[in-house]
Amino acid sequence: MSMDDTADGELIELEQSGVRVFVVARGRRGPGTDSVLRRLVAAGSGVPAGDVELVHACEVCGARHGRPVVAYPLTPSGGAWFADAAVSGDAIVAAAGTRRPVGVGIESAVAGFDEVIDEAAFHTSELAVLAGLDPARRPLVRAILWARKSALLRAMGHTAFIEPSRLAVSTPGDDDGVGRVERSVPEFGPAWREIRFHDVPVPGNRAASVAVLG
Repeated sequence: MSMDDTADGELIELEQSGVRVFVVARGRRGPGTDSVLRRLVAAGSGVPAGDVELVHACEVCGARHGRPVVAYPLTPSGGAWFADAAVSGDAIVAAAGTRRPVGVGIESAVAGFDEVIDEAAFHTSELAVLAGLDPARRPLVRAILWARKSALLRAMGHTAFIEPSRLAVSTPGDDDGVGRVERSVPEFGPAWREIRFHDVPVPGNRAASVAVLG
């Protein structure tokens, strides 16, 4: 299947998950986030991109949060497509699949940090890992950790508020780019053991990850 998109991009197949990821480095007049996501779903479903219908209102509360709902098309079996996309500067990452909910997170890797923000975002075990890293590597690892958590919360959609610092994910570099939840919360139930984070390369000084729920 081809991607009907004139933007420079890379199509990535996430093995065994049935999820396809499209990474776009757009210019000033490049496509918007929804446009890239529609084209990705269209490429997998065989319908024209203009016919793909995305709904951003939450099915539970109506608020605009979490991943969008693909109202059309349905999968061949009559189920729903799972899709999400995120943007940072000139980079867009979109993911779509038919088996499991997905979420996309993208984060800039900037030097320096805010201690209050980091304590709210990261588990104590993650803070210990970050503190022990070479200062030159720390911003990228911090960005990957946050991209993974952001992707997970987007994949979950409507749920009770979960403080990110209650969750711990595996350390980038020690998990071959496929992360896992190492310390979970009761709200996730037993399904947390099946959650996977697929880190994907993005242009610029950024990190991106696609969360695939179990």
